[in-house]
Amino acid sequence: MLDDLNVIKQCDSNDALGVAGMQADQASFSADVLDGDNDGRQISSVVVTGMGGSALAALIVKTWLKSDLHIPFEIVRTYDLPEYVDGNTLVVASSYSGNTEETVACFEQANTKGAQVAVIASGGKLADMASENGIARVMLPTGVQPRMGVIYNLRALVKLLVSFGVIGADKFDEISSVAEWLKSETAKWSVDVSTTENYAKQLAIHAVGKTAIFYGGTLTAPVAYKWKISWNENAKNVAFWNEFPEFNHNEFIGWTSHPVDKPFAVFDLISPLEHPQILKRFEVSDRLLSGQRPKTTNINLGGNTLIKQLLWGSILADYVSIYLAILNGINPTPVQLIEKLKHELEN
Repeated sequence: MLDDLNVIKQCDSNDALGVAGMQADQASFSADVLDGDNDGRQISSVVVTGMGGSALAALIVKTWLKSDLHIPFEIVRTYDLPEYVDGNTLVVASSYSGNTEETVACFEQANTKGAQVAVIASGGKLADMASENGIARVMLPTGVQPRMGVIYNLRALVKLLVSFGVIGADKFDEISSVAEWLKSETAKWSVDVSTTENYAKQLAIHAVGKTAIFYGGTLTAPVAYKWKISWNENAKNVAFWNEFPEFNHNEFIGWTSHPVDKPFAVFDLISPLEHPQILKRFEVSDRLLSGQRPKTTNINLGGNTLIKQLLWGSILADYVSIYLAILNGINPTPVQLIEKLKHELEN
C-alpha cells in the first residue's frame, strides 16, 4: 500500500510527505533578527513561552546546550510567567501562527514586568505587536504546519540566544553544518523508496492499529516528545511518551498488571551518547518486562553528534507518522479539531 503512489496522493492531498522531505533545508534557515539591537543589560535567566512544536524547539535547546547554558532556562506552556521574571530575564514568545493565546498572554506579562522580550512567529498578533514596539523578532516562513517547522523554530531560537549574548554563534553554525547530511539521510525515507528499503515505511506498518508509546533517555526525551506530537497530529492516533530514568520509578510497574496481551507498539529512542546507566536501564527494563508488554522496537538515532541525532529523529517522526496516516486512510495535514477548539475559545 505504501508503495502505491495513487493511494498516497489520494490520502496525502496536501503533500505532507513533500514538506517532510524539505525539513533538512530548514537547518540552513538564516533566521535574521529584526530590531535586534538591545540595551546590553545582563541576562540572568531565559524563559521560552510556547506550545507544541514551539515548546519542542526550546526543549531541544535545553537538552542539546545544557553544557553551554550557564543561567536558568525554563519552558512555559501555559498562560502565566514565573514570578521571578524581571528586567534581567529574556522572555522569548514563540508561536508559529503568532496568535497562540497562551503565548500572547505571556508576551503581554513579560512587557509589564519589564523583561527583555523577543518574538518568534510567522505573523499574527505577536509579529504585529513586536513590529509596532521595535521588539527583537525572527519571522518564520509561512506555509507549513507548526509541527513540521520545528527546525525553523530551533534556528530562530538559537539565533536570538546568540543575539542576546546567551550562547556563542558557533551553535547556530553547528545546526547549518548538518543540513547536507540530513538531506542524504532523510532521502532514504522518501515516497519513491520501496517498503523493503524504507525504514520509515517499515516502522509505520509495525505500528498500524496499535497505540504507540515512545521512551527516551535524558538526551533523547525531546525526540520522544516529538514522536508523540507527530503521532497525534499527523496520524490522528493517541500516543504517549516518557523518559528514563523516571520511567523506572513508576510507569515501569504499571506494565505488570492485566491484561497481558496489550495492544501497544513500544519504541525506545536510543542514543549511544546517553549515560551508560540509562542505556542499561533500556535493556534491563525490556528484559524484565518480557511477556508483560510487547517487546520494544529500538530506534537507534542516526548521527555521531547530539544535534544530528535530535534532528534525524525529529524528521523520521514525521515520515513514519505520515505513512501511518496513509495506512489509516486519512489526510495527515489538517488538524480541524484543534482549529475548532481555538474558534470556540475565542467566543
